[in-house]
Amino acid sequence: MTKTTEISTPSRPLPALLDNTKHLVIDELHRRLDEQGYTTIRESHGCVFRFIDAEGSRLTDLADSANLTKQAVGEVVDDLERLGYVERAPHPVDGRAKIIRLTEQGQEGQAAARRIFADIERELAQRFGERRMATLREVLEEITTERIGFAEPESAAVA
Repeated sequence: MTKTTEISTPSRPLPALLDNTKHLVIDELHRRLDEQGYTTIRESHGCVFRFIDAEGSRLTDLADSANLTKQAVGEVVDDLERLGYVERAPHPVDGRAKIIRLTEQGQEGQAAARRIFADIERELAQRFGERRMATLREVLEEITTERIGFAEPESAAVA
C-alpha cells in the first residue's frame, strides 16, 4: 500500500484574498474621497482615472488598458465629462479622433486619490510591518510584470 501525502489547501484561494483586499482598500479610498468633497467619483470611474495619460488618451487606448469595451469606457467618459472631471479635445495629430484629458478638477481628484492611496499604504505598513508590505508590493509587481509584460505606471490612481 502506497502512502500519499496530503497537501493542505488554504481555506481561501489567493484570488479571493486579493479581491477582498482590493475592495477594502477601494472602499476606504472612496470614503476618504467623499470626506474631501469628491462625492461624485465612483469605483467605475477608475477605468479612466487609472489609465489616462497626463497629456490625455484616446478612448480606444483607455478601453484597451482597462480591458473593457470602447462602449463601456465611453459611458464612463460621458459621465466624467458631465461631472466636470474630463474633457474631449481634438487629437493633435489625427483630426478625426478625440483625446480625453483630465480637467483641473479631474487632476485634483486624481492627485487626492494618489495621496489617499499613499496614506492607506503607509497605514498598512505601520500595522503589518514596512518590510512585509514592501515584500508584498515587490512580489505583486513581479507577478504583474511577468504575466502582463508591464507594471502600471506610478501615476495610476483611482480604481
